Amino acid sequence: MKKTLILLSLLVVLCVIPFFIDHGGEFGGADGQAEAQIMEIAPNYTPWFESLYEPASGEIESLLFTLQGSLGTAVIFYILGYYRRGRKDHDRH
Repeated sequence: MKKTLILLSLLVVLCVIPFFIDHGGEFGGADGQAEAQIMEIAPNYTPWFESLYEPASGEIESLLFTLQGSLGTAVIFYILGYYRRGRKDHDRH
C-alpha cells in the first residue's frame, strides 16, 4: 500500500511540474525546431514533398495527432488482449 501511494504521488508530481516550468515563450514541437535548424544550415534547401493535408488551425492539428495516437494505442492493446485471451483459451483445453 505504501509503495502504491509513493508511486501515485510521484505520478502526480510528474504531471504537475511541467505547468510551473517556464518554456521561454510559445511551446513548439520538434518538427519546427528541425525546420529551423535545416534552414540555418542550408538556406536553399527545398523539401522533397509537400503535406497531403494541411489542417486549418493548430487545434485541428492537435486533435488529429491525438486521434492518431489513440487509434494506435487501441490497435496495440487490442492485439495484446487478443493474444492474451488466446493463451488463456489454449491453457484451458
